[in-house]
Amino acid sequence: MEGQTFLASDVSNAGWASARARMRALGPQWTDDIAAGRRAVLDTYTPLLAQASTDGFAVERDLAYGPHARHRLDVYRPTCPATQARGPAPVVVFVHGGGFVRGDMNANAQIYGNVPRYFARQGCVAVNVEYRLAPEASFPGGAQDVALAMRWLREHLPEYVGEGDVDLSRVLLIGHSAGGSHVASYLSDPRVRPATPEVAGAVLISARLRADVLPDNPNAPGVVAYYGDDPARFETDAPMAHVEAMPVPVMTVVAEFENPHLDTYALEFCHRLSQRDGRASRFVQVRDHNHTSVVAHLDTGDDSLGREILQFLHELNPSP
Repeated sequence: MEGQTFLASDVSNAGWASARARMRALGPQWTDDIAAGRRAVLDTYTPLLAQASTDGFAVERDLAYGPHARHRLDVYRPTCPATQARGPAPVVVFVHGGGFVRGDMNANAQIYGNVPRYFARQGCVAVNVEYRLAPEASFPGGAQDVALAMRWLREHLPEYVGEGDVDLSRVLLIGHSAGGSHVASYLSDPRVRPATPEVAGAVLISARLRADVLPDNPNAPGVVAYYGDDPARFETDAPMAHVEAMPVPVMTVVAEFENPHLDTYALEFCHRLSQRDGRASRFVQVRDHNHTSVVAHLDTGDDSLGREILQFLHELNPSP
């Protein structure tokens, strides 16, 4: 991926810088009212993302990867001739959050489609994945859906992109919040993980890596809906229980202004990976951003996280 010239999102520097300044000002109050903060993020970034060009990619929407109504995904294919000429494209797969009980891959007209759109602009085939929600699909339902989607992509993605235009040896799986929990469980929980890893690496963004119902956890009801109300299951079923079994390189990402405890859980996850491997695991704290804006800012011109992920992808399996 290094040395490539990519399409810009066409959002002005003034626009994304102003949005980031708003996030910086919002940050110290983030945990006072997370629901209000999330609305402020959407109100800030939705119109900003709407200014971005629609050139440089094409989208196949609502492709079914399983039998449930929420077993669907969108495929974003790069169309820039400069990137197409460089050979088969790597794949970036995104799994959104929502506290286990809510959320949609297209929460509105811009978010979370901005995430695959950003990576498609950078020359990747990018996929936005939907999954079943709790309590209809309790643990390990979300991880099973990620597994089902990944197998569908292995079998069918070339049909939508072109057999010679996609490199399935370079698949990066990204999960945000509850989606990060599902990604981590899919990769490392022996009850779900494939016999052989189907991805080259993973990025866990603001992921819930421990299940808790602490008083300041705004998503405690979602934890119970997904994992049940037996505290013993919190320990055995959450991703932290299986961190040492993680089979692929991981970049763990947190926002400067996180939902309570998620940043410290992420540090614990990285520490345990680092102890296992005898070297530091990749860890990124995205300054100024919060639990929601850490993904909502992608494709606005604010490249504070995007460039880190692209570099991680390149280092996993360098492009020719």
